[in-house]
Amino acid sequence: MIGLLVDWWNAWPPALQYLTTTLFKISLVTIGVILCVAYSTYFERKVIGSMQARVGPNRVGWKGLLQPFADVFKLLFKEVIVPSQSNKFLFVIAPLLSLIPALATWAVIPMNSWFVIADINAGLLYVLALTSVGVYGVILAGWATNSKYALLGAMRSAAQIVAYEIAMGFALVGVLMAGGSLNIGEIIRAQAGGVSQWFLWPLF
Repeated sequence: MIGLLVDWWNAWPPALQYLTTTLFKISLVTIGVILCVAYSTYFERKVIGSMQARVGPNRVGWKGLLQPFADVFKLLFKEVIVPSQSNKFLFVIAPLLSLIPALATWAVIPMNSWFVIADINAGLLYVLALTSVGVYGVILAGWATNSKYALLGAMRSAAQIVAYEIAMGFALVGVLMAGGSLNIGEIIRAQAGGVSQWFLWPLF
C-alpha cells in the first residue's frame, strides 16, 4: 500500500509536488498557531478566574477545554455590523491586513531541522518587514469607519505598535551580529552544542 502511494506521488510533476508539500506545511503551521492562540486565551481565562476567585471556562467540554471552539463558532455566526458612513471595502479588508502578515511571519520560522515553509536567506529581515505591515491594518480600520474617535484610537494603537517595533528591532540586531546571518535556520544552528552556546549569555 505504501509502495503504491510512493509510486503515485513520484508520478506527479515536480512543480505539483512542491505546491502540494508547501500547502500542506502552510496548513499545519496555520492550524498549529491558531490552536496555540486559542488555548493560550483559555489558560489566561483560567488563571484570571483563579485570581478573582472564579472558576473560569468550565461548561463546554471537560474542564471547559472546548470553550475556544465554542467562541469561534459564536464569532463566526455573529452579525457583521458595518457603519453606514464607512468605506465598506476598506472596513472589511483592514482586519485581513493585520491577520495575514501575522500568520505569514511563521513561514520562515523553522519547526525543526527540516520543517520550514520558506528557508530564505533574509528571514530575519522578512520577520521585521511583516511585523511592520500589521500596523497599516490598524490605521486603515480606524480611518475606514469615517469616525474621528475610531481614527484617534487607531493612531494611538499604531503608535504603541511602532514603539514596540523599535525596541524589538534593536534586540534583533544583537542576534544578527552574534549569528552572522539573516537566515533564522543558520542563527539556530549557530547556537547548537548546548546551553553554553546560546546567544543569551553574550547578549545578556
